[in-house]
Amino acid sequence: YAAKRDPWKNFDPAADYKQVVRMHEARGEARSKYLHNQRLQKLDHEKGGGEEEEDSLKVGDSKQVDFGKVEKRVRTTGGGSTGTVRNLRIREDTAKYLLNLDLNSAHYDPKTRSMREDPLPDMDPNEKFYAGDNGNRATGQALEFKQLNFHAREVFDKMGLDHVVDVQGAPSQAELLYRNFKINKEKLKSQNATKAAILKKYGNAAANTDDREVVLPRELLLGQTEVELEYDRAGRVVKQGAIIRIAKSKYEEDVCVNNHSSIWGSWWKDGRWGYNCCHQTLRNTYCTGDAGIEAAASDVTKANVHRKIESNQAATTASDNDEIIRAATWGSQVPDDLVLNQKKLAEALEKEDRNKNQERDERKRKYNVKWKDEVTAEDMEAYRMKRVHHDDPIKDFLH
Repeated sequence: YAAKRDPWKNFDPAADYKQVVRMHEARGEARSKYLHNQRLQKLDHEKGGGEEEEDSLKVGDSKQVDFGKVEKRVRTTGGGSTGTVRNLRIREDTAKYLLNLDLNSAHYDPKTRSMREDPLPDMDPNEKFYAGDNGNRATGQALEFKQLNFHAREVFDKMGLDHVVDVQGAPSQAELLYRNFKINKEKLKSQNATKAAILKKYGNAAANTDDREVVLPRELLLGQTEVELEYDRAGRVVKQGAIIRIAKSKYEEDVCVNNHSSIWGSWWKDGRWGYNCCHQTLRNTYCTGDAGIEAAASDVTKANVHRKIESNQAATTASDNDEIIRAATWGSQVPDDLVLNQKKLAEALEKEDRNKNQERDERKRKYNVKWKDEVTAEDMEAYRMKRVHHDDPIKDFLH
């Protein structure tokens, strides 16, 4: 029970300590690198101190770029925190509500400091400094917000109330849905571009003679035709007036090379392909005609004769080996020039006597009997001397 609920089970303190050491080493390396960079910056600051004093009266490039921006600190209506209002007009510029003093011109809202319509619609657009705030409504984040609302309305129109997303009520959900839609749209565009590239490179087999792709009707795509065909029992088409065209291969057919009158693969024998005109089994050889066929037949005959001789020799050798093994195991006629060891022969005779005594009393045989399967010439001689010949008339007087 305790072992099953032990929180420190399978905890390796060595591995955990290695992670701690690694973390401290990384922290030390980062600290040394930071100090080294600080020293380099301090040396550069000491060396370039004089140049900075000379350039103190010059205006930097970054300040020149932001020269048109005016930042003004204003206090909010609540009287608390202050904010920064950017991109206010410069004092030298004419205020937008002073561009056209006609009472019927574009309306200016002082609360929001906005003038949506163009105060000078008859002026040349190239010379116009201000054309109204409506021009900014289709730029920046306003355009993105407009696209987000348009996507939410399209989802509601196409998919109904089950997939409606309120941009004002759930802006994060609407933004996530619109982002996934854009990702899927880009994937689909990439797939269409890949398909177009493949069609441009390899063409379209379903297209017409011109380069325009032909979309066939559904009835034709299903293969319904008015051509009458009949089939036999094996499933082959029986020609009944209709012309059946066999599809051609993209590879070259019936091309004879190297003076051959037949193609490669028109002849086969013993697991090898060749030419039917000369029975050559090497593809890049030249045709030899009937002479090559005769030579191949003679070579085959010689090979068969040689193979038959080898098989006969192997069979003879195997039969000799079988006779030798059989003779060594079961015995055979004693040759005249056989020389036996008298000492081993005496031991074999004693062994034969012991075996016969054991056969007379089988019940006294011990369990730790060791058999020896190897039969020697002396053992065979002892067996012949001790065995009983039942056809011998004086067999009772020998033993």
